[in-house]
Amino acid sequence: MVNVSVVARHMEVTEAMRSYAEEKVAKLPRLYNGLQSVVVTFDRDAGESTLEIVATGKRKHVFVARHRDREMTACVDQCIHKLEEQLRRHKSRVRDRQGPPHEQTMIPERPGQD
Repeated sequence: MVNVSVVARHMEVTEAMRSYAEEKVAKLPRLYNGLQSVVVTFDRDAGESTLEIVATGKRKHVFVARHRDREMTACVDQCIHKLEEQLRRHKSRVRDRQGPPHEQTMIPERPGQD
């Protein structure tokens, strides 16, 4: 279970926007189950909305996505897309560091060598 906190700066977050962001963030652990906490920060500056999502994973891995747009839902969608890419890349790097499975490292027996 991932701890999700939603923070707002210079604005009030509606319940619909809060639930939309939490719903999208809840899907991130299926890409990388090492996520521990996610902080979603809404901000409004000069008529534009800014969203920042900071996800903290195992072993102090931090994934950050920021997006600025006029539509807040577009900010959420773009940040989620950016985080998904970061999590996929991280997972493939971690997977590449591990060796091949044991079955692949075993030398097959040749027939007729008894």
